[in-house]
Amino acid sequence: MVMAMTRIEVSHSITLPDPVRVARALRAPELGPKLLFFSGGSALRKLSRRLKEYTHNSIHLITPFDSGGSSAKLREAFGILSIGDLRNRLMALADETQAGNPEIYRLFNYRFSKSAPQTELRAQLAAMVDGEHQYVSDIRRPLRRLVRTHLRLFAERMPNDFDLRGASIGNLILAGGLLNNEGDIASVIFLFSQLVEVRGIVRPVSDADLHLRAELGDRTILVGQHLLTGKETNPITAPVTSMTLVDSLDDARPATAHIDSEVRQLIGSADLICYPMGSFYSSVLASVLPEGVGRAVAACDCPKVCIPNTGEDPEQLGMTLSDTVSRLLDALRADCGGEATTRDLLQFVMLDVDDTHYSIELDIEATRDLGVEVIRLPLVSARSAPRVDAATLSEVLVSLGS
Repeated sequence: MVMAMTRIEVSHSITLPDPVRVARALRAPELGPKLLFFSGGSALRKLSRRLKEYTHNSIHLITPFDSGGSSAKLREAFGILSIGDLRNRLMALADETQAGNPEIYRLFNYRFSKSAPQTELRAQLAAMVDGEHQYVSDIRRPLRRLVRTHLRLFAERMPNDFDLRGASIGNLILAGGLLNNEGDIASVIFLFSQLVEVRGIVRPVSDADLHLRAELGDRTILVGQHLLTGKETNPITAPVTSMTLVDSLDDARPATAHIDSEVRQLIGSADLICYPMGSFYSSVLASVLPEGVGRAVAACDCPKVCIPNTGEDPEQLGMTLSDTVSRLLDALRADCGGEATTRDLLQFVMLDVDDTHYSIELDIEATRDLGVEVIRLPLVSARSAPRVDAATLSEVLVSLGS
């Protein structure tokens, strides 16, 4: 006899944060929930460093479309996807205790001087390759040999005019890993996740070597993430009206990125999906642009929450809270063929209880009219203001995702 199966939905209320679930997570973080973040940049660094106390199973899908900083030099020289944000998140999730590999952690976080002569920086790099620089010689074998091998590969392939000023050694090692593994970023991340005992999973949302193109309300076209953030150039002076992917900084033809089966499975396994604080367009929205993201999110039956930026995000010029939610939903729905409901893609928006921490207009009723529940919690503390407190948010997300 074959028993018919019936699927039902059961709802229940929880306290945020839930002291029982928080205590359980702190007691056994290796069994913690799979909290998945779509992000990029450094906005989640503090949260990630705190979150690893509660769970070793968080999932971080990072946008690979950065075109600024030292990553830009590596992309131009080697035709690779952006690796700076991947390194940043790997380091944030690394075991920083003596049980991990603190010497490698120190090396990965080391940067060359921004003002030293190129000859001096090349001599430092050569010393690292030879194992004579203290930051390399302090690493125990066989890890030291592995680090030297990847630095040597980078040094051998480095263009003669490559500018080492301000270069992250972690980025150079990852670039050497890509050169040694025929551009297979998943293999490189797996290897270095083992080296620094990463307490979570970090992946680019796509391995496509593409760039961002934004159109502003005054019809200005910006090609390149670095032109959008207001960090390396002046902030934008008109609101963003659309954003797409293009082949290169010199070729603004539309391009398409896709998620692979591993990323699809990671999204499908999540206990909670979070669209967190961070540069709205170049970090958060950029990470949901690849084809397959919206469908994978819609298919995953777990809580989905958006944490809007406190403080000021130059990219959100002229936007309200409901605009933020609408743009996010539109980007996700574009991949779903109109079949997904709002609840499939986003259920909650989480705000601090104090409106003064936000630079965007909090049109809460308009946001609720979109079908999203707005939750008010004391997320900003005196020590973190105006930013969200990392410990508080960790406990809230663990409670919601457990």
